[in-house]
Amino acid sequence: MSNKQLATRDGYGAALASLGEKYDFYVLDADLSKTTKTDAFKDKFPERFFSSGISESNMMGMAAGMASCGNPVFATTFAMFAAGRAFEQVRNSIAYTNLNVKVVGTHGGILIGEDGASHQCIEDIALMRAVPNMAVLCPSDYMQSIACVEEALKHNGPVYMRFGRNVSPVIYEKSEFEIGKGYVLRDGKDLTIIAMGDMVFEALEAAKLLEKENISAAVIDMPSIKPIDQELILEYAKKTGLIITSEDHNIMGGLGSAVCEVLAEKHPVPVIRTGVMDVFGRSGKKDELAKFYGLNAESIKEASLKAFRR
Repeated sequence: MSNKQLATRDGYGAALASLGEKYDFYVLDADLSKTTKTDAFKDKFPERFFSSGISESNMMGMAAGMASCGNPVFATTFAMFAAGRAFEQVRNSIAYTNLNVKVVGTHGGILIGEDGASHQCIEDIALMRAVPNMAVLCPSDYMQSIACVEEALKHNGPVYMRFGRNVSPVIYEKSEFEIGKGYVLRDGKDLTIIAMGDMVFEALEAAKLLEKENISAAVIDMPSIKPIDQELILEYAKKTGLIITSEDHNIMGGLGSAVCEVLAEKHPVPVIRTGVMDVFGRSGKKDELAKFYGLNAESIKEASLKAFRR
């Protein structure tokens, strides 16, 4: 693990600028290019970049029309607007017609900080996961974000990608990503923590804390929420018998729900979901919010201890 700290949205922007030389695609943004990091692509390939202005629903319609002419399109804005405000256009114009549009939501989750509840999207994974034809991805660090963008580009069909606002530790030494696959970052025998996005690093730290309590915790990074890696979930459910999920998202409909669906049908074991407990966010510093909402290593450790001892 590197000592570097970079935001996953930075990986998204870097990937677009790099891949623009290799693939022929378009990028749309809703007047947020500096914040969503699409400005690097805009500077490098201005003829393939279009701003819709503050008009996210129209942007999704534009993306659908452009993709219908043959080229992949990235439609980028904050997660709250991509999954929330433009939901109908994403559903009907992009997913229903199975067009090659990559819907990108940056600033996902409560840990974006001071923007507050109106911008802290905690429902986007649930919304996009319920849309037919839509793949749903949430990389855990800068390096994985770069690989995620290329995999989404090579995937023929609609994809929703979620990226964070604030910097987080770089977990991977090299860029790797495969749609439908999870990654075992730490093996264990007593319980398994399955996490997504920024919570993957916190899960790794929680596993270190649990080790001091003589509990061996496996940690799985699950960046592909739909399709999800059922085989890996089942393998570790059988191996450890206890699953803890962790996400900066409402525990309703997100990663925890996706894991529970797999296990309820194929191999029931106890599952404890940690994340946003069906409440709205509030404005604050990232670390303060992480502590308040239980989105940190200590909270994962406590939930794991309670479940294991029970």
